Amino acid sequence: MTSTSPPGATPRTPRPRKDEVRARVLHAAGQVFAERGFAAASLDQVAAAAGFTKGAVYSSFGSKDELFLALMDAEVARRVEEVEAALRATTDLPGALAAVGAQLTARDTTWQLLFLEFWQRAVRDPEVRRTFVASRRDLRARIAEVVQRFLADHPVRTGWDAESLTVVLIALTHGLAVEALPDPAAVPDGLLTRVLADLVDPEQL
Repeated sequence: MTSTSPPGATPRTPRPRKDEVRARVLHAAGQVFAERGFAAASLDQVAAAAGFTKGAVYSSFGSKDELFLALMDAEVARRVEEVEAALRATTDLPGALAAVGAQLTARDTTWQLLFLEFWQRAVRDPEVRRTFVASRRDLRARIAEVVQRFLADHPVRTGWDAESLTVVLIALTHGLAVEALPDPAAVPDGLLTRVLADLVDPEQL
């Protein structure tokens, strides 16, 4: 027997799935953090932007720190996927280095400022630092897998292991991004590609 709503009753809106709630909260968090910065943003504001209650936010994330780390993880995953896609589109070493350099130096000042803000918090707060360090180690492991495949596919200078080259790559990327924040002209296009070419120069095999 099919039940029907009483005449004039408002149909009940289906409750969103948990994965949908999480995705909407993450999207809203990205917008709120970008507009207000990490410290000034609140979970109430994120909830309102997502169209949920604060309780719905807490059902997916235990704290604002946890929400930011999840957002950072999603951002990293997106960047890694873009680098992998760029590498799949070329087979020669110069083209691969150019693709990696272009993807890693694509300037997103809003995200870079958010990362630096949270980085300061993690450095100063031991509890936050533990979760931040765990997240960064996972990041390096994921990038190291891509680097390992790159080293296997291209005849580059020996002496570099994937883990060491990953640390150098991340440090260069962040360092150049920080330098470009106040003065974009200080970091010309292609600079990271040139450095990478020197690091893995096949002429020095």
